[in-house]
Amino acid sequence: MKIKHAINLHKGTTALVVLGLMYAYQNFSLGAWVYLALHGTYGILWLMKDRIYPDKQWETEIPIQIGLFTFAVLFLYWVAPFLLISSGSVPSFALIAAAIAINIIGIFLHYTSDAQKYYTLKYRPGLITEGFFARCRNTNYLGEILIYLSFAMLAQHWLPFVILGFFVFALFVPNMLKKDKSLSRYPEFADYKARSGLILPHLFSTSTQDQNIHSQNPS
Repeated sequence: MKIKHAINLHKGTTALVVLGLMYAYQNFSLGAWVYLALHGTYGILWLMKDRIYPDKQWETEIPIQIGLFTFAVLFLYWVAPFLLISSGSVPSFALIAAAIAINIIGIFLHYTSDAQKYYTLKYRPGLITEGFFARCRNTNYLGEILIYLSFAMLAQHWLPFVILGFFVFALFVPNMLKKDKSLSRYPEFADYKARSGLILPHLFSTSTQDQNIHSQNPS
């Protein structure tokens, strides 16, 4: 099996799991419905993305036991809806609005930057230094972090934030550093790295070329 099979199974069943929790705890509050809409839609969009512009890193062949382990680890992402729905806590309107706003921004950054990466590399392999990746080398990961941050906010519990931190530092950051190491083979990477952030965008940084021009022409 491929690692994406375990991931896709988790993403595709999330809406059913959340809906099942709502029925199990008879919790049909506004917070529960909003969570279902956000997390459920995220899973559907993931499956659509996999069909339209799949990520090569998820195409890796793995033993079935590793696939089952991966699926089990992803259960951690279902802790947030469980806590929200089982506790019966009701998020305030302000919190719901903030979570929706952060989720929309995350969805936009995650799926559009992945689309740029896929179609750019498909027709022009090499270093991507423009668009969504002009000032941030991992805009797709930033988007995904914001998505799960919105879910954690709705849960109103500290545990989903800890779980998000675990995935960020145990999976996301190592993948980012591995990507940096791979991209370092390009001569222009040093300049690109100087003007872009690993996760957060460098909004006011300048490239090595710009710095050289400034040093040669001081004001």
